[in-house]
Amino acid sequence: MSEADAERRFRTLRRLDAGGRALSLLGLVAALIWAFPLYWSIATTMLPPPEAAGGPLLAELEQGLGRYADVLVNTPIGLWYLNSIVTSTGVTAGVLFISATCGYAISQLEFRGRKLLWGMILASFMVPIQALIINHFFLMNQLHLINTWLGVILPQLIAPVAVIVYKQFFDGVPKELREAALLDGAGHWALLWRVFLPVNWGITAALAIIVFIGAWNAFLWPFLAVTEEPLMNISVGITQAQQLFGVGQLAAAILTGLPVAVVYLLFQRRITDAIVVSAGIKG
Repeated sequence: MSEADAERRFRTLRRLDAGGRALSLLGLVAALIWAFPLYWSIATTMLPPPEAAGGPLLAELEQGLGRYADVLVNTPIGLWYLNSIVTSTGVTAGVLFISATCGYAISQLEFRGRKLLWGMILASFMVPIQALIINHFFLMNQLHLINTWLGVILPQLIAPVAVIVYKQFFDGVPKELREAALLDGAGHWALLWRVFLPVNWGITAALAIIVFIGAWNAFLWPFLAVTEEPLMNISVGITQAQQLFGVGQLAAAILTGLPVAVVYLLFQRRITDAIVVSAGIKG
């Protein structure tokens, strides 16, 4: 390599390095902008009233923590947490089971109407779930499932994007694995549970986290399907607690989002994978 080529390469590397530093700085600024509302919310719940400001730091901290204690003690937030855990887990398990079996059938089985079914799933993906809310309410009411966990869970099992993701990944499973399992006498259930799902375990875990977070944060349908306070999930319950107002309600909102934040921090890589996959399918 000549001196001129080495000089050009050095300049190119310097420009790339400068561009990387600029992008890193831009990312840091964007992260600070995104995190500021969260910081402001938490800080607001910990600050004392203006008339009590300026006192000992420990006393101010105790007063701030007292707001969270007030939410935990004086509201049925424990029941709301339980309802959210049950319904979110039920939605997650149901969506994964239905989507995996449907995705396998469309990907690997030959049956009459397969292309029509696939076309309907793709078309339903373009219909916002909010457009079906009225039909869901009348159906659940006729089945006497209003104010029940099952009534909250069933309408949220419609997740065509999960079927599409599974179908696309099942298409990519090597045919040799399927043929070897068939030679060993495996049926379709065994193929699904022992071959296709283990091979795509990563995407299953990612979808489970995304579906769980979505079900936990759901508000519109749980708000319509449940009118009794002890059966509400946490995102609806905190809006109905009459004793909460102002900063107290903000503290309750932070407690609502805390489990989701913990799940995200623990499984952010899986969540990122699911978002990338979902974006790829939508594109």
